[in-house]
Amino acid sequence: MTPRTPSILVINGPNLNLLGTREPAVYGTATLDDVVRLAEDTARDLGCTASSTQSNHEGRIIDAIHAARSTSDGIVINAGAFTHTSIAIRDALAAVGLPVVEVHISNVHRREEFRHSSYISGVADAVIVGAGIDGYRLAVDHLARRLTAAAGTDAASFPKS
Repeated sequence: MTPRTPSILVINGPNLNLLGTREPAVYGTATLDDVVRLAEDTARDLGCTASSTQSNHEGRIIDAIHAARSTSDGIVINAGAFTHTSIAIRDALAAVGLPVVEVHISNVHRREEFRHSSYISGVADAVIVGAGIDGYRLAVDHLARRLTAAAGTDAASFPKS
């Protein structure tokens, strides 16, 4: 029997739809489409699939997390400003029981004081900050290797495209 292909959901929160034009000195010039493509390509190279969603609405993000319980094996999340304000998103991530990697494009610890606190970090298996959009590649790589190991496959053995 062939093992099922692990699936990763990449969630992007408020204002990330403006990547490429929003504060390029902080967030770079890559777009959300670039982020989605990077996540999908990385997952595929490691024997997984990735799907992505973005919302500026807290409830829609929570709904996506809840839906992931039956459609995904792990979550990569950049909750944007909700990272610092949303106990509800934190609780949803904890409730679904999937492995989670938190990502931030900028180094939040070099920014305003309010960005130094994350409700999500406490339920995340890993946190990647300040690596630009490459942080998504690192997050998907980390999660894919964990999921393929759990599925009995070896992500490191998959050919790079």
